[in-house]
Amino acid sequence: MSGLVVRAAVSVRSPQARAPEGVPAALDYFRDLLTPFGEKPDEELLSRGPHVHHRDLVDLLVADEAVGRSRPELAIVAHALPDVVPFTAVAPHLTEQLGGRAVNFAIGQQGLAAPFTALRIASAYHRSGRAAEVVIAVLEQTTLPTPFPLPGGTPLTDSAAALVLGASTGEGLGFVRAHAAGSAAAALGRELEVDGKDGEHGTLLVLGPWVTEDVPDHGAVHRVVPGSYCTSLWLELADHWQEWQRDFRRIVLCDTDPRSGRSHVALFAATDTP
Repeated sequence: MSGLVVRAAVSVRSPQARAPEGVPAALDYFRDLLTPFGEKPDEELLSRGPHVHHRDLVDLLVADEAVGRSRPELAIVAHALPDVVPFTAVAPHLTEQLGGRAVNFAIGQQGLAAPFTALRIASAYHRSGRAAEVVIAVLEQTTLPTPFPLPGGTPLTDSAAALVLGASTGEGLGFVRAHAAGSAAAALGRELEVDGKDGEHGTLLVLGPWVTEDVPDHGAVHRVVPGSYCTSLWLELADHWQEWQRDFRRIVLCDTDPRSGRSHVALFAATDTP
């Protein structure tokens, strides 16, 4: 069976804020959650957030026909930050809007590794014959009960991206592999080796905003601007995958989790590339 190729992709940035709801109950939950660690929720911080829920982000992604017409067998929600409303199951909500037949679950508590894990799982499902089509939604909402420690106090914006992946029907941009290492240079490894036949522009290196170390010299590099913890690479892929597919044979996505220091890489390539 051939691998998964990108069939469609959609991005959402800074959606309209909504009025807070369920804050008293949420505060009670956060107090119970944080008190054993000697912390308490910051009511002012929570109240002034945009209160965009994960469900809101999913609704915006599905409203785009490119995602909304998909009927996947597997739907994965990936996020690094929790939802503004505790105890919400968003993957079933995504599935309900996409035909209702997909196996669905969420991946969290992995930092920005979550979307890379989602790709590996999706690829395994597809190779086993259990999912001809997959939708991965990467969500990030920024209304939190305590400050989220990131280097430099980087401000984050609500954002989301969705990838629709399916079996190849010809030329396309296919997912090859995803892996991690202790540094960006180590994670990139062989991914930046360029075939002589491709020339220096055979591979595009897309660096997320958290890659601050030096990486191997490479001719074609696209750097993602700050503003996200885990959605950065996937927003850019959603916006540019078609033009990148025309101009390059291989797309290497790389970002480093600022909290763990682990670097993560995903390789996409033209489906006729060995």
